[in-house]
Amino acid sequence: MKTIVITGASAGIGRALALELARREYRLGLIARRRQALSSLQAEALKIGAPAVMTAEIDLAEVTTAGAKIQQLFSDLGTVDIVVANAGINAFTRVGRGDGESEQRLIQTNVIGAMTTIGTAATHFIAQGHGHIVGITSLASQIAIPSQAAYCASKAALGMYLKAARIELQRYGIKVTDIMPGFIVTDIMPNIGKYPFAVTAEKAAQEMADAIVAGRSQAIVPAFPWRWLKPLFPLLPNSVWKKL
Repeated sequence: MKTIVITGASAGIGRALALELARREYRLGLIARRRQALSSLQAEALKIGAPAVMTAEIDLAEVTTAGAKIQQLFSDLGTVDIVVANAGINAFTRVGRGDGESEQRLIQTNVIGAMTTIGTAATHFIAQGHGHIVGITSLASQIAIPSQAAYCASKAALGMYLKAARIELQRYGIKVTDIMPGFIVTDIMPNIGKYPFAVTAEKAAQEMADAIVAGRSQAIVPAFPWRWLKPLFPLLPNSVWKKL
């Protein structure tokens, strides 16, 4: 029976992934900022099959305290097998339009918060002797999208951090997986359902869980059609992304 910890678990991809893994009978450690949403998710996960569920109310943007709180959850759970750095936010920002505060908040959560999660997990796994780190980046890490410059930058930074972590942690037998979602219908982006090949969070969670179980280094979700289109991204002119 394996134990998985998921950040940003109270909504969107994190919530859907937690419920999918509950159905697969994983023990869960759930991290989010909203206590009420965590309590509701905990009850639902237990009802559909999770053997045990522990929660922790943690704001990953508070880097001075987040690491210690995550480590405390690890200790409370005992053995932890997988940690998913999923927590993230999005915002429409435009370069040179005075959006610096929004961009800073986005980078603080998506990059610094994720690095804190991954670093804490790595320390725990090195001492433990095994483990698996999963980072939820985005296809936006591969392309430049107008009005999403800060978000794209945050996901590109996380993707590179995961690549370096994979190299460094290989010697300890620690796996590192980069999952790149495409258009997933969640509250993180308004009207995302209108974008091409958008899928529900539940469908995405099934594919993500399969990739995690398989221990893949990288996965694009949904695989169709993005796995085949991704090599074409550098060839598309800026006008295409601007139109989208």
